[in-house]
Amino acid sequence: MSADEVVTHSFVRDIPISGGRTLALVTLDNGRDHTRPNTLGPVTLLEFAGALDALKLRADRGEIHGVAITGKPFILAAGADLSKVAEIPSREVGKLLTQLGHFAFAKEATLGVPSFVFINGLALGGGLEIALNADYRTVDANVPAIALPEVFLGLIPGWGGSYLLPNLIGIENALKVVIENPLKNNRTLKAADALELGIADVLFPSARFLEQSIAWADGVIAGTVQVSRPNVPGKIERLVKWDAAVGIARKMLTNRIGTVARSPYVALDLLQAAKSGTAAEGFAREDDALADLISGDQLQASIYAFNLVQKRAKRPAGTPDKVLARPIGKVGVIGAGLMASQFALLFVRRLRVPVVITDLDQARVDKGVAYIHNEIATLESKKRISADEANRLRALVTGTTDKADFADADWVIEAVFEELGVKQAVFAEIEQYVSPETILATNTSSLSVEQIGANLTHPERLVGFHFFNPVAVMPLIEVVNTPSTNEVTLSTAMVVAGKLRKNAVITRDTPGFVVNRLLAKLLGEAMHAVDTGTPFEVVNGALAPFGLPMTPFELLELVGLTVGAHVLDTHHGAFPDRFFESTNLHRLAEHGAILSRDAKGRVTGFDKKAVAIVAGGTTPMTGAEILARIEDGLADEIKRMLDDDVVHAAEDIDLCMILGAGWPFQMGGITPYLDRVGASERVFSATFHSPAIRGVASVAQLT
Repeated sequence: MSADEVVTHSFVRDIPISGGRTLALVTLDNGRDHTRPNTLGPVTLLEFAGALDALKLRADRGEIHGVAITGKPFILAAGADLSKVAEIPSREVGKLLTQLGHFAFAKEATLGVPSFVFINGLALGGGLEIALNADYRTVDANVPAIALPEVFLGLIPGWGGSYLLPNLIGIENALKVVIENPLKNNRTLKAADALELGIADVLFPSARFLEQSIAWADGVIAGTVQVSRPNVPGKIERLVKWDAAVGIARKMLTNRIGTVARSPYVALDLLQAAKSGTAAEGFAREDDALADLISGDQLQASIYAFNLVQKRAKRPAGTPDKVLARPIGKVGVIGAGLMASQFALLFVRRLRVPVVITDLDQARVDKGVAYIHNEIATLESKKRISADEANRLRALVTGTTDKADFADADWVIEAVFEELGVKQAVFAEIEQYVSPETILATNTSSLSVEQIGANLTHPERLVGFHFFNPVAVMPLIEVVNTPSTNEVTLSTAMVVAGKLRKNAVITRDTPGFVVNRLLAKLLGEAMHAVDTGTPFEVVNGALAPFGLPMTPFELLELVGLTVGAHVLDTHHGAFPDRFFESTNLHRLAEHGAILSRDAKGRVTGFDKKAVAIVAGGTTPMTGAEILARIEDGLADEIKRMLDDDVVHAAEDIDLCMILGAGWPFQMGGITPYLDRVGASERVFSATFHSPAIRGVASVAQLT
């Protein structure tokens, strides 16, 4: 047990109901405000179990006729405290914690009187499993988030969720909640979703939620309220649909994420097994599965990644004081193409200030403004913004070919062709019109920001502001700090990034910054292997242990083969001893494809012409050779970046790769993986993290 556990207490009070009966109401409350949700540690679980034991004795004596559980305002519970899970020293202790959860929650079903959970607020993981273990559930109409997010974090719902949920709402619905939603960036359910799926039996408005929940429970106890559950699986679903649905989900998972991540497949196996057997058998399977995952590498890596995104991303290293930031009252965007238009839309939505775009001619400007207006209309049609808000946003967006319209802009960002001379020219022109204090931002992905500003009169107000595509979705901005960039400019850039609801990492002005430099290393090695005669298929297979969301050749096609070739050329020019250029990639760019696809855009193999283009290499590599080259190459490059202070710590490298390149949580980003596979020690005789981030099972094997 942890001495510093923030205990969620179980406070019990009696509520008189009809017929002289009594409902015991248990309120879960850790004594903190809504910013510190109720969590479920060992002391909390033991106190909860003790409270239910006392209530069972009262029920046996006829003193109470039902038990209801609810949470403090806005919160039921947010599940286990992950910081405590990360400290579990062995598989055996991990299994004890899973068994303790089952021990406590199972008491809800053995009280001898009906049990209810009133879902009054946030219910995640173990918080939702408290509700699933009860006989009945109500939900507040305004509950914003109900979910079983464990798979996202390298776990499984292990306190009843993997068995109880499919037997309550059916296998297809359970697959959506347990596997599909967590893998869609932890999508959560609203109250109405929980009602529709059958997780909740009834929904009540917030204003009288507790009062109406008590009245409804009174009706259930009295027999005047009948509960219907149409989604509970019947015999036909168990015989026919169950295994088929799991099989489809398994194939979807394999195609989408590969087979490296363990927890989704463990969850699938548990959901499949839940179609038969007793709850006790299902809970025992959960205990074993969760103990295995808790003691493995992927959970520790996932918790490390989770803490980066939840904590370090909110306090970026090297950020100047916010008070230095200049207020932004108007934004200028140079360019009216797709990327520039996405910038303009994001700035107007988040900052709610006038945004003006410009381009070479009026036709391009008009096209850009029309695109932005159409996107605003789409948001309105999907009811994500109101009609009034849509009108206000449209009125804030204008286009011009007259650079004088930028004179009162406080922030100007360019999104023009990725060529040094072009970017230098547009900034030199715009500097004639704007004030000396206007912040200038470049979205370059690989050029030197310092060189872009070489001809500026005031280079101190230039900063790199590198978005990732699609702009609205990708959460990372690399804020590039040049030797000339002053603290006011850097502070303003970080504040603006925050207002755009993006996570920003400050990097030095070096080729590729963080994400593109490491992707250039990976993709350059992949293309080098192809150039020397290695089949595309062998390269794909070699990189499977990384667990990446797509193969290197899918990634190349996503960013554009021409762009990819340019990025490799840029890095080869900067670091010719470590980065390869690829003539074949330029030829593939001219052809326009590496992969063959069906009518729906799904990959079916490799394009025959692409295979012919790269033919001729005489020194093919094995998969093992490719994997070792890439692992060692990445370890070497990251060590050089840290020695050169491109970013402040390995954690910032991982944060960039997770948020900017979709590097898997269960790998912990990139540096924990390189430590675990031995690449760090092979390259520089040490590790990025000390101790290395690995599971207790792996630690035991090493000692």
